[in-house]
Amino acid sequence: MRAVIQRVSEARVKVEGSVLGEIGPGLLALLGIAKPDTAADAEFLAEKILNLRVFPDHAGKMNRSLLDAGGALLVVSQFTLYGDCRKGRRPSFDDAAPSEQARPLYERFIEVARRSGLRVETGVFQAHMDVFLVNDGPVTLLVESA
Repeated sequence: MRAVIQRVSEARVKVEGSVLGEIGPGLLALLGIAKPDTAADAEFLAEKILNLRVFPDHAGKMNRSLLDAGGALLVVSQFTLYGDCRKGRRPSFDDAAPSEQARPLYERFIEVARRSGLRVETGVFQAHMDVFLVNDGPVTLLVESA
């Protein structure tokens, strides 16, 4: 499982012109799921992201987690994170999990994140989405379960 996380001052996701998920300060997580991934990967990655110290402390050092900072999390499914561009001119998505496998793992990730008590917003699994964000920092990281 792979996520690109961005520390944001605000973010939102729209589907068919309607805003479905919107947060203020926090993290945007673009979440990709691979064929070998399991529920354990979803749980690990959710916990990792919630506890990753990417928010500044009083001295300005990245020393506080999303849980410490009390921000929100916007989770957007992103199968293209498993696009392999090494050969040819068209990405191969052979490593991405099929939707019937990926959807329950995406939902498990969200369930674990919501158990934290933080506000968790989402896009729509498999929908065409417009994602808007203001990257704070900018801070952008790749986090993987494997």
